[in-house]
Amino acid sequence: MIRWCGAAGVAALPGAAYAATDVALLPRNLSPWNMFVNADVVVQAVMVGLAFASLVTWTIWLAKTIEIRRKTSTARRRLSMLETDTVLTKAEQESRGGRDAVAQIILSAAREASLSGGHFDDGLKERVALRLERVEAAMSRQIARGTGVLATIGATAPFVGLFGTVWGIMNSFIGISEAKTTNLAVVAPGIAEALLATALGLVAAIPAVVIYNHLTRTITAHRALLGDASAMVLLLISREGDRGSFRLARAAE
Repeated sequence: MIRWCGAAGVAALPGAAYAATDVALLPRNLSPWNMFVNADVVVQAVMVGLAFASLVTWTIWLAKTIEIRRKTSTARRRLSMLETDTVLTKAEQESRGGRDAVAQIILSAAREASLSGGHFDDGLKERVALRLERVEAAMSRQIARGTGVLATIGATAPFVGLFGTVWGIMNSFIGISEAKTTNLAVVAPGIAEALLATALGLVAAIPAVVIYNHLTRTITAHRALLGDASAMVLLLISREGDRGSFRLARAAE
């Protein structure tokens, strides 16, 4: 009686029997690692590339954050020195050996003053301003180095992930065609692998865009400090010229 009821129940509910078969045939473990291991070689290559891009993004963020903070701190310290009642000779002496941007600005201005023979005239400020402009541009390029990689990752990672998705879904349809069945166990793994590639693309792209925008703002603030330093050096030279006390470090030595 029990057997008859069981058979009758299956006969009455064929959809339930097929659903039970599908569930039984589904892989038990669809964790991200297992999906990666069982994915197609092309999808695996896409996932590895996106994971590497994400690692590069966070490495650049850490390195540039430390670099910008250190250089900003040094620039603020030298700006405080320029805002005191100092002269170009003393500023040059304190900046000798410095590799930071503000030190290079001061040394470049002193170099132009030295080449001008230590005489203050109307053309000296223009020549110094041209030198400082070139130093600012060079230092701005130096501090912005590496941020272009973030922009590239943010722009291309979603499309790379989409390529992995398309490839995975294409393989799923090929599996359906070869198996001649629409069984969920045939379709689900390939679709899951494809969606994992899309997820990795977003994981790589979103932080890259956010970090790029953040670094762009901090670099812009640092460039403003360099502009302030150039202005302070020009004011320093102008004050010395007005006082008639313009002198060079070489003369002081």
